[in-house]
Amino acid sequence: MSDVIGFHVIACTYGFWLPNDQRGSCSDYVRAPHLTRFGPANPVDHARSVARMPFDFQLRKLARESLRYPYVEFTDEQIAAVGRGVAREIERYGAAPTYAFVQLRDHFHYVCGHCRYDIRRFAGRLKGAATRQLLEEGLHPLAEYADARGHVPSPWSVKPWVVYLFTDDDVTRSIDYANNNLRRARLPPQAYPFLLPYVG
Repeated sequence: MSDVIGFHVIACTYGFWLPNDQRGSCSDYVRAPHLTRFGPANPVDHARSVARMPFDFQLRKLARESLRYPYVEFTDEQIAAVGRGVAREIERYGAAPTYAFVQLRDHFHYVCGHCRYDIRRFAGRLKGAATRQLLEEGLHPLAEYADARGHVPSPWSVKPWVVYLFTDDDVTRSIDYANNNLRRARLPPQAYPFLLPYVG
C-alpha cells in the first residue's frame, strides 16, 4: 500500500452536518438523545465525498431546528476572523506544508502534506485558534449563549472528516476541490501567507 503524503480535512460548523445525516457522516453515535428521533448515526466506511447525495431537506431542517443552539453560518466578517486565527496557528507551529485553506459559511477545507501532529488533533487546534480569534474580535456567533461561568458553546462540530492522500493526483484534486468550493459559494478569493504551491 502507498504511503500517505497528505491530508484533506473538512471541518464543519455547529449543526451543518449532523451525525444521522441521511448521506452519511463520520460519527458512530448521536450525542444528543432528542436527535435520535431523526434516525440513528449513519457512519460511512469510505473517504469519498457524500455531499452531493440526495437527502430529505425537510427532515434536515427539522433536525437543525431541534438543536440546542442555532446552527452556525459564518458572515463575511466571521470568515475573515477565522482566517486570521488559522493563519496565526499555522504560522506559529508550522505543523505541515499547507496547500489549500478555504473557509466557507459552514465548513472549511484544509489540504496539507505530512503533519508532525496527529491530523485530527491538529484540525482541533485550527478550530480552537479560529474560535479564540472570533472571541477576541467580538464575533463569536454563539456568544449570547454563554453559560454562567462565561463559557461559550463551540461554533464547530466535534469530528472533522479526514481524507488520506496517497498520490500527487490526490493532492492536486483536493486542492482544486477546495478552491472550486469557494467559487461555487460565490465568496471572494481568500489569500493566506502560509499557503505553499504543491510541486509533487
